[in-house]
Amino acid sequence: MKKITRRSFIAVCGAAAAAMALTACGGSASSTASSAAASSTASSAAAASGTLSGNVATGGSTPLKNVIAAPTQGLAEVEPGVTVSYDPTGSGAGITGATDKTLDIGLSSRALKDEEKNDVDGTTIALDGIAIIVNKESKVADLTIDQLKQMFTGEITNWSEVGGDDGEIVLIGREAGSGTRDGFESIVDVKDSCKYAQELTATGAVISAVEANPLAIGYASLSAVGDTVSMVTVGGVECSEETVKDGSYEVQRPFVFVTNKSATLSEQAQAFFDFATSTDAADLIRTAGAVPVNE
Repeated sequence: MKKITRRSFIAVCGAAAAAMALTACGGSASSTASSAAASSTASSAAAASGTLSGNVATGGSTPLKNVIAAPTQGLAEVEPGVTVSYDPTGSGAGITGATDKTLDIGLSSRALKDEEKNDVDGTTIALDGIAIIVNKESKVADLTIDQLKQMFTGEITNWSEVGGDDGEIVLIGREAGSGTRDGFESIVDVKDSCKYAQELTATGAVISAVEANPLAIGYASLSAVGDTVSMVTVGGVECSEETVKDGSYEVQRPFVFVTNKSATLSEQAQAFFDFATSTDAADLIRTAGAVPVNE
């Protein structure tokens, strides 16, 4: 099998990252020149490779979309004959896809269960903090794991019981089968006992629902949370890369690549897997908002 060199991947991904940053900052003359230089670097790296072709089928966890975006773009630049497809169907579907071989690489935002390990392997590529989010108008800035447990199981029903204004707590969560939901409920010890007002099918939908309701509380991947909602601290510890990596933030989970034990990855799938799990991908994973484990 012909391997994509780390040097060419770094060159392309660096160029891609530079181009994306410049696009976000505006369209000045210097940005145009820098973008042209980035494109030239990417083209030079691509010229040294370009012998692979075919599709790499990935799918599963929605929060992993941002984590794999940069190496996906890098692979496309180095190997223009290769495409990487992504189907945001949730962690459960990603694991099932790897198990039944309909996906080359399943994407899961939870660790594999013992019964799942009979057919597939899980490789942790990053860690993710599950942020506890509230509306920007909320006066509650910190909650304990025990308070979260009581809130999500309906023992605590009013914000005044945890230091907020009077008002009934509105619980927003993900749908059954979601890796984010599984991670949150397992860590907080509320598995299958949450009293959700809404169960939504995407991380962005949860964030939007909390943004729109002053009485709402929910959870979302750290990598997906912007400034439209507030993140509360848990036991006095904020959700950040540093606190996730050192283990002091309690509500965290792994991001996992899932592959079938009985199937050999195609050349293009192996090339993508090798880079995404290497130390060279650490900065790209960090830029996407997750915490790399290989660096």
